[in-house]
Amino acid sequence: MTPEFSRRTILQGTGAGALALLMGGAATGPAHASTSQRAVYHMTPPSGWLCDPQRPVNTNGGYQLYYLHSSINNGQGGWDHATTTDGVSFTHHGAVLPLQPNFPVWSGSGVVDTANTAGFGAGAVVVLATKPTDGIRKYQEQYLYWSTDGGYTFTALPDPVIVNTDGRAATTPAEVENAEWFRDPKIHWDAVRSEWVCVIGRARYAAFYTSTNLRNWEWKSNFDYPNHALGGIECPDLFEMTAGDGTRHLVFAASMDAYSIGLPMTYAYWMGTWNGTSFVADNLTPQWLDWGWDWYAGVTWPSVDAPETKRLATAWMNNWKYAARDVPTDASDGYNGQNSITRELRLEKQGGGWYSLLSSPVSALTGYVTATTTLPNQTVNGSVVLPWNGRAYELELDIAWDTAANVGVSVGRSADGSRHTNIGKYGGDLYVDRAPSDAAGYSLVPYTRAAAPIDANARSVHLRIFVDKQSVEVFVNAGHSVVSQQVHFADGDTGISLYADGGPANFTGITIREFGNPI
Repeated sequence: MTPEFSRRTILQGTGAGALALLMGGAATGPAHASTSQRAVYHMTPPSGWLCDPQRPVNTNGGYQLYYLHSSINNGQGGWDHATTTDGVSFTHHGAVLPLQPNFPVWSGSGVVDTANTAGFGAGAVVVLATKPTDGIRKYQEQYLYWSTDGGYTFTALPDPVIVNTDGRAATTPAEVENAEWFRDPKIHWDAVRSEWVCVIGRARYAAFYTSTNLRNWEWKSNFDYPNHALGGIECPDLFEMTAGDGTRHLVFAASMDAYSIGLPMTYAYWMGTWNGTSFVADNLTPQWLDWGWDWYAGVTWPSVDAPETKRLATAWMNNWKYAARDVPTDASDGYNGQNSITRELRLEKQGGGWYSLLSSPVSALTGYVTATTTLPNQTVNGSVVLPWNGRAYELELDIAWDTAANVGVSVGRSADGSRHTNIGKYGGDLYVDRAPSDAAGYSLVPYTRAAAPIDANARSVHLRIFVDKQSVEVFVNAGHSVVSQQVHFADGDTGISLYADGGPANFTGITIREFGNPI
């Protein structure tokens, strides 16, 4: 499955739209001023470092979302808690699984134990989360917490409920390195067998366990895959979903690093079945829920209005290739990290007979639109600057062309045009290139360009582009592909331009929806 070229690095054309790249790389600009760079309609922490979101549970009339939080960037921490009813506006409640001395809390998942299988009471929220038993890195093991107030306060069992036998047996440095990766448990209820299934990420595979009571777990099998270039499994996901044709499917997913073979470092997923002992994939080649650089540690959960056919999803908009660095919001607003906009996922059968997850921006976003601007259709041969400026908006449009080789949109355009992020179609790529938005002191080079595959013969595309002060997320056509990137826009990066290289293109239905802060 190794491609002939990396979708992340190939240049996208030779005309005006690609000029900034062909003139010698990324344009640079000054560091951000002290004005606020906080995202307008994305979830951000009140302060400090935000990392992996934890799959929400639905209690007390809303979704309880947890996320890894630390007072220092990439530091040890615990879980913080936020609530939302719509996936857009969040209320923060502070630490819920706090850091203890030399005993941080890492990723895991919670469930609502409606049948009281664990004995903490019907409706208790039960969490399994990874903690390093030795307080450093070795012996990553799974600990249980429970809550009887809907997930606002928790009590911990003192000992791990899933022990890392490999880690405890390790003695040499090599054994420790191979054994320590044992983390991020994700719990799923198997209604057919009336038992819980837990999947845990390992360095080169996923380990599956079952339990009837969430306390006592039995190892069942490992899911391996032949292409180890995909990297280790982190933040696995496991859920069932009903497709548009009424068929029922199990989805196993994980955040993985396929950078070395020109594929994403985001959320890979497999369709398959659970037979009570093992996960059997329909196809060992994974699909990808996002093709950008910044959609990691993704979580999905059932939508309260259609739990069988619609799931919501969000992810950490960062990447371990550069995540440990400072970002502009450290200086301007005292925080580092944001979650992606919440998506609505649906499962649909594709022309080749397989099933894929399709993404749409959560519909509740429409309730936060403060102004809508519709611009006249444009025929562009070269580039055209639109008469509009802003920093937190959705741009929706259609592009159609015949002979043009490279067509697209530049967002975050500075007044002189030297800074911008390009979103376009070139050959078999639907790309988002943030290189011309690179910022001195916060450089993302060489991880600048990302691309989703698209039919090379396509001569039209529908785009929904979501720009927020430090990010761009692009939904392509009916949501078959999404490309999510953090972008370090400067204060003056507020313009939009259209471009077509090698022939004219028609830009129609140009609609800009400006967002205000959720309250």
